[in-house]
Amino acid sequence: MTHAENDSTRAQRAEALIARMTQARGYIYPEWEFAARQDPDFVETYNRIYEQGLGEGRHVSAKVREFVAIALLAFRGGDTAGLVAHMRRAIRLGATREELFEVLETCLIPGGAPTFHRGLSALLELEADGKT
Repeated sequence: MTHAENDSTRAQRAEALIARMTQARGYIYPEWEFAARQDPDFVETYNRIYEQGLGEGRHVSAKVREFVAIALLAFRGGDTAGLVAHMRRAIRLGATREELFEVLETCLIPGGAPTFHRGLSALLELEADGKT
């Protein structure tokens, strides 16, 4: 195979990976698209870990796993866009606005008011978009 064919094959693999990630999540960050085009093998490995961590488990549903991700992102000070993306995915997996609010309420005691506030900001953005 020539070098150009390798680049072409890598580009095709990257685009297929981006499509799979977008389909599974309902979104993909531009940074991950860039990374997939640079090194699809690396991003494929990341994606397998992502799917194991946030996909359907044997005992914990993907929706509940998204709740955990939302709580951790709110606690860590994650940006609103990341929180909104995970809230949208939770909704696609069957979560309600009320469940999301209770997840944020749960964050208040161990995570403090700033954690609750970050989560509320994301939930308000979802409501403004009409996604809840």
